[in-house]
Amino acid sequence: MASKLMSPAPNVSRRYLRQLPRTPPTLSHLPQRRYVSAYGYEQAKALTFSDYGDPPAVLSLHTHSISPPHSNLMTLRFLASPINPADINQIQGVYPSKPTFTTTLGTAHPIAVGGNEGVAEIIALGDKVKSAGYKRGDWVFMKGPGFGTWRTHASATPEQVVKLDDSMRDGISALQAGTVSINPCTAYRMLRDFTHLKEGEWFIQNGANSGVGRAAIQLGRKWGYKSINVIRARDDVKQLDKLKQDLRDLGADIVITDAELQSQGIRDQVKEWTNGGREPINLALNCVNGKAATAMAKLLAPSSHFVTYGAMSKQPLTIPASMLIFKDIHFHGFWVSRWAERHPEEKMKTVADVLDLTRKGDFRDTPFEKIAWEWETGGEELVGKVKDTLEGYREGKGVFVFGKT
Repeated sequence: MASKLMSPAPNVSRRYLRQLPRTPPTLSHLPQRRYVSAYGYEQAKALTFSDYGDPPAVLSLHTHSISPPHSNLMTLRFLASPINPADINQIQGVYPSKPTFTTTLGTAHPIAVGGNEGVAEIIALGDKVKSAGYKRGDWVFMKGPGFGTWRTHASATPEQVVKLDDSMRDGISALQAGTVSINPCTAYRMLRDFTHLKEGEWFIQNGANSGVGRAAIQLGRKWGYKSINVIRARDDVKQLDKLKQDLRDLGADIVITDAELQSQGIRDQVKEWTNGGREPINLALNCVNGKAATAMAKLLAPSSHFVTYGAMSKQPLTIPASMLIFKDIHFHGFWVSRWAERHPEEKMKTVADVLDLTRKGDFRDTPFEKIAWEWETGGEELVGKVKDTLEGYREGKGVFVFGKT
């Protein structure tokens, strides 16, 4: 590799480092060691793992160099990358989509980069990428899972990314663009693709405080749907009341806990909410499973649709035969990654629509906790933030927001 080992002072900028002469300075008085490119190599850091396991045990911060792009290659600088539950499951080895293990990051043994969602900026590109309509400064997100987005920089091909047109970026922050492709798209397609809800009709969902749940509330209200939203019970009554009000402010009609859902009087309450039962509940969205999900299915009208997109309780979904035989309830599974692979044009239309609603103020971001990732940010700090998500200590979705990298 055409680079030199230098040891700059901590406050020296990376742009200045690239302008240093090729003759190495005296190293004895410089406290920090870092590889600095003399021929256009980009320095990068990534949260990587070589074996499956719990993220705190297997993740580490890896530093490597990226060659100058040529032909069909482009160099990306990431702007924002969220920490999603699926990312945790993928590192644990229990997610259907597997990460890409490779030695191209300069290791003797294959490693993979964590993360599946995010937005990046093109900072350099080869001739074939230019001829394909890309330019420096374009924003892109990953076409499918497994690429690895918890990193400062990456090398990619046009086949691995999707460009956000300038019109789609107008008025949109990197944080909004970096979190649009999974949760909002999941909610959007489940509300639209499994049954035709009319204005004034009802759907019910659990996990209503999740990113998908909050998106479904807002999209449903925008389209004129009514919603019953189930959340996990909390010991802190004030915290619970605040959460219920937050969801009502987003557009939720009814907010109840999973304990209330399974109470004996729930059918009478639902009848009261739905105009004496004359307004049927025709759609259910499930990301929890277990007994609470079965209780939710029992509230559906005949010939309704029950869509499962997660299993947060790690319990099975039990379906009574009577729901299949006598009520003709249709049970489906939905995975947005597979849907996007089969319908790439629809995926872009969905992203564009959500971003347009965001731009107009009709769609609000999920609460986020911004995790600053600078070049100097240590691996222990970054892995600790992933651990916080794993243990549920976060007020909002954790998102790596990249600064001076």
